[in-house]
Amino acid sequence: MKLLLAEDDVKLAEYLVRNLKASGYVVEWADNGVDAEFLAIEEDFDCIILDLGLPQKPGLEVLRSWRTQKLETPVLILTARDSWQERVDGLRAGADDYLGKPFKIEELLARLEAVLRRRFGHADTSLRLNDIEL
Repeated sequence: MKLLLAEDDVKLAEYLVRNLKASGYVVEWADNGVDAEFLAIEEDFDCIILDLGLPQKPGLEVLRSWRTQKLETPVLILTARDSWQERVDGLRAGADDYLGKPFKIEELLARLEAVLRRRFGHADTSLRLNDIEL
């Protein structure tokens, strides 16, 4: 599974990339909203992890732009902006899930798995081809 991580905090991004890769994901990282918006339109991702406090273009604007352009890639917002109103705004803008910082990596991975299950229409996280299963 290929993910786009849009996060401007370098230490957090490195931590997330390391843990996501260890969990079997391929990860591309954008550290600002302009690059994140462009990458999601130009490349195929299975899911996007999006911070709202991005430089150059805020995450909520990026999300609204993606949805206006009919990008259907699931988006999991990961942000320090965690009031109930901000969660509602993010979900109404087109996010598929919302997780506030600070967080536990286990919860992020579980939410990511749930978003991907919903996208691909099944609850099984294994991949099968003939007699081979991963």
